[in-house]
Amino acid sequence: MSFEKHSCTLVQRASQDSPSATIGQRAAGFSTLPFSGARMNTSRQRLAMFVLASALAWRCGAEPLRVAADTAPIGLSTAIRLALDQPAARAAAHEVAASEALVGQAGRLPNPELSWLREGQQAGTRTTTVQINQPIELGGKRRARVALAQGAADVARGDRLAQRQAIRADVIAAYHDVLIAGHRLALAQALTDLARRTVDVAGKRVAAGKISPIDETRARLAAVDASTALTQATAALAIARTRLAALVGRPADTLALEDDSDRLPDAAPIETLLARESTAVRRARGQLAARQAQADVERAARVPDVTLSVGTQKDDQAGRRQAVVGLSVPLPLFNRNEDALRAALRRTDAANDDLAAARVETAAALTAAHTRYATAKQEARLLRDDVVPGAKTAYEQTLKGFEYGKFSFLDVLDAQRTWFQVQTRQWDSLETAWRAWADIERLAGTDQD
Repeated sequence: MSFEKHSCTLVQRASQDSPSATIGQRAAGFSTLPFSGARMNTSRQRLAMFVLASALAWRCGAEPLRVAADTAPIGLSTAIRLALDQPAARAAAHEVAASEALVGQAGRLPNPELSWLREGQQAGTRTTTVQINQPIELGGKRRARVALAQGAADVARGDRLAQRQAIRADVIAAYHDVLIAGHRLALAQALTDLARRTVDVAGKRVAAGKISPIDETRARLAAVDASTALTQATAALAIARTRLAALVGRPADTLALEDDSDRLPDAAPIETLLARESTAVRRARGQLAARQAQADVERAARVPDVTLSVGTQKDDQAGRRQAVVGLSVPLPLFNRNEDALRAALRRTDAANDDLAAARVETAAALTAAHTRYATAKQEARLLRDDVVPGAKTAYEQTLKGFEYGKFSFLDVLDAQRTWFQVQTRQWDSLETAWRAWADIERLAGTDQD
């Protein structure tokens, strides 16, 4: 049986003993653990068993906090789906539909104009003209308008995709912030409980003349630090839970999550990620296409349109009706739309530079996020597989040595503190890794629509 399983069994067995039994007596099963041939001091044995039982009670029973036990826990994919169904994401979809409708509107032909004209007031001398005037667009104006509307629709689709990936990344980060904050709170609670009990034990040993009052002072300072850390961990969990609740649209006090904080995904090679077109680059490309289409619209506006008129004219005095055909063309003498075209071309140049800048910035940000993720993932695995077990073993051995008078009480506290600290580092590394993964998803994730 492993140490943790054996320890958990003893702790559970101790909880079934008489309420009047001391912690050291309940955990006395550890007194037979071999260390040396020396006989253990009873007070040291009880103190050691108290420290060990307190720590093991946390290891056996402390789990990431789940609110609303009657609520089925949700996984990360479910949380993302809920977030993508919130009003902000739906509003972006409506904007895409609206921009697509404008593509059809841009292709509409101009309406004809019906005109009626009467000359003269007296009957028999009046002339009445009825005609239809139809504007005819030249220079590719209609085609340019359609291209501009399509560019605007592409930009709207790019904005929606960027928003979806931003929401996805926010949920990934917030989801694991809640999980890791729960682990930190459990760790802080265990450390606080142990620190408070250590103060009581230290006070009794000072009164008995076993240790120096300085040791009691150190224990009290450690308890204050642990209590402060517990307060901060509680607030951090509440903040993280509120943020996730706002993203998924559920009350914070009903959130229950599946714990996958230690299951870090494998990242694609950086070359593969850089080969993907990020949402920022795609949006910049759409903006460039829209600017180019706007320049085409302004260029086409330099070509005058003609208006074709067809109608009939009735001359009462001559007693006849005759056809009327006309053609009107504006003369581009004062306004050739030169300045508007120049402005559109400069905006096209700016959009082209924005596209180049987006590529550089995305590549830099993606490379940094990939490096952070790989480093944090490696560190988290190293802490989980080597450092945390090593610190745990050192703590156990120090505790055994204390039972036989080989180490001081402060040595036990230092070993215990180191064990807690490396676990905190493990959660810090996991948090860094998940946030870096969220950045990768934001920059180079694939659309899940």
